[in-house]
Amino acid sequence: MNQDPKRYTITAALPYTNGPVHIGHLAGVYVPADIYARYQRLQGKDVAFVCGSDEHGVPITLKAKKEGITPQQVVDKYHEIIKKSFQDFGISFDNYSRTSAKIHHETASEFFKKLYDDGKFIEEVTEQLYDEEAGQFLADRFALGTCPKCGYEESYGDQCENCGTSHNAVDLINPRSVISGSKPVRKETKHWFLPLNEYQDWLDEWILKGHKKDWKTNVYGQCKSWIDDGLQPRAVTRDLDWGIPVPVDGADGKVLYVWFDAPIGYISATKEWAEREGKDWEPYWKDEQTKLLHFIGKDNIVFHCIIFPSMLKGEGSYILPENVPANEFLNLESNKISTSKNWAVWLHEYLEDFPNQQDVLRYVLTANAPETKDNDFTWSDFQQRNNSELVAIFGNFVNRVAVLTHKYYEGEIPQPGAFSEVDENTLRELRAYPSVIASSLERYRFREAQQELMNVARLGNKYLADEEPWKSIKTDPERTKTVMYVALQIASALAVLSEPFLPHTSGKLKHILKHAEVNNVPEWASVSQDTVLLPAGHIIGKSELLFSKIEDSQIQQQLDKLEASKAANEAEAKEVTPQKDTIQFDDFTQLDMRVGTILEAEKMPKTKKLMVLKVDTGIDVRTIVSGIAESFSAEEIVGKKVTVLVNLAPRPLRGVESQGMILMTETPDGKLVFVNPDEAGVDNGATIN
Repeated sequence: MNQDPKRYTITAALPYTNGPVHIGHLAGVYVPADIYARYQRLQGKDVAFVCGSDEHGVPITLKAKKEGITPQQVVDKYHEIIKKSFQDFGISFDNYSRTSAKIHHETASEFFKKLYDDGKFIEEVTEQLYDEEAGQFLADRFALGTCPKCGYEESYGDQCENCGTSHNAVDLINPRSVISGSKPVRKETKHWFLPLNEYQDWLDEWILKGHKKDWKTNVYGQCKSWIDDGLQPRAVTRDLDWGIPVPVDGADGKVLYVWFDAPIGYISATKEWAEREGKDWEPYWKDEQTKLLHFIGKDNIVFHCIIFPSMLKGEGSYILPENVPANEFLNLESNKISTSKNWAVWLHEYLEDFPNQQDVLRYVLTANAPETKDNDFTWSDFQQRNNSELVAIFGNFVNRVAVLTHKYYEGEIPQPGAFSEVDENTLRELRAYPSVIASSLERYRFREAQQELMNVARLGNKYLADEEPWKSIKTDPERTKTVMYVALQIASALAVLSEPFLPHTSGKLKHILKHAEVNNVPEWASVSQDTVLLPAGHIIGKSELLFSKIEDSQIQQQLDKLEASKAANEAEAKEVTPQKDTIQFDDFTQLDMRVGTILEAEKMPKTKKLMVLKVDTGIDVRTIVSGIAESFSAEEIVGKKVTVLVNLAPRPLRGVESQGMILMTETPDGKLVFVNPDEAGVDNGATIN
């Protein structure tokens, strides 16, 4: 790859349209991808930044069944929610498409047909899991079972969320159907396979022996593990009624595997964009002078580094990814984000609680980006970073500069005098930041790059604190003009350099500084050059607060919301015995339940659970055998008041006749407890009605 590519094709993982997007998605994929795309545009690069809704596959059909609607209604609903969330958070896609689009169906079908016609597939009849009750094959997430690699008992049929391993449904140990809950059988069916084993040597050369050591450790390591284990053919079709029909004869009732059609969505999204903009799409995918990058989460590494490159290689006319900067996972308050358990911060809900504060979340997620390991988002850290960094450092500097400029010069940038050594050093340090930030961005170290951006604001704050223009205005007004001029150059640089990270804030700051009215509006490169960013005589606007303090009550509201989700999950997880058959009132009145007192207790010999009790029922003293010996000692229950069903027919237990039953229940953790009557003033023999 040429070190100075002609263009960039930047893709972000296609989100499944089976629900909204949450902070884990934003932190892992979309914010870093957007930062990189915006940065390259500021460098004047030709960028195609594409994404789209992944609208096929089993998760969609599962969601449709759950909500009682059609798969098309599901994808239409969530496509709009997801698309709006990305727009609201400033994710600057050149095109956000969807895999249900006609252009995608055509592109994916053509891609499959090209490989098929070139003999790149293997056609095989294999055994797949089949649900006899539901009458259908269990593709991917229609099957659950134990992961063959890590032993996780809730692994999907296509991938284990615990260890990230990709596998086939037939590999599961003790599989079960998600549809009916029954144990599936194996049934023969015909499918087409991509023979990854034939690409083994090429992948080994391209990734392991090639120049991919600059790939992230997690990406390189996962690729190496797969290649070292030996690659196997991978099915690219499924037995489903939702998806892109397999475009060959004899494939009725079969669709393209979602992980075959989804990455082709990057290509179709680029085609759609190019057609709309009057461009040629092919250079963005077929010119060696194009740098192709895939931004993904770690659960998608295999598909983007092994399977999709093999597809591209097999087709023969496409470029390969230069890098696949995959992130790890983001947790929430020390627990794994879970869509099904509603343990998440949904983007559309965040904006309801924190309107116009998109950049605060972008900032915090980048500051905690899971770049090399899983990281944690906490609401207390969110509050602290907003109040102590964005408000106190970035916002404070900009506010002071704008307020003082209006106070001293009615908003007009003053003509500076001679620069002191401090001024020269400050401006020299300022000019170094674009390349420092760029160096981090080019190595996909977005957290590090954002820290350097904040150092620009720190530079401005320190400069003002050291030079104290609010004092010098009284003693040396000419010196104050120079100080304010320098401070305004720093503010202008911040407006430019913050755009990739904080696009809404950058826009506000440019509005305050009236960048649009400046000849030669400052760009990334101009910050590093010995040029004037804001000329003397230019008039800036009034100060606006870029960030506002977040109060404890706002944070508590979010914690309460999570606590409510936790309580709901615990309640849902409790196993409640189903209600028995309905009885009549007369049936109930036949039960004779009385208050009694245990007089004696003795563990029955040669048994684990049985205890022989002597109970005063108020009408007699009788023997009752109860299975409570593992939960109680004889000593601790003598004298205890209990509820007794006294008219239960006697029955022999290990040679002892039991003449009734003690009423018990069980706590959620499985501990037996007595169903106690109110002991205050209740005598033995009192009936329970």
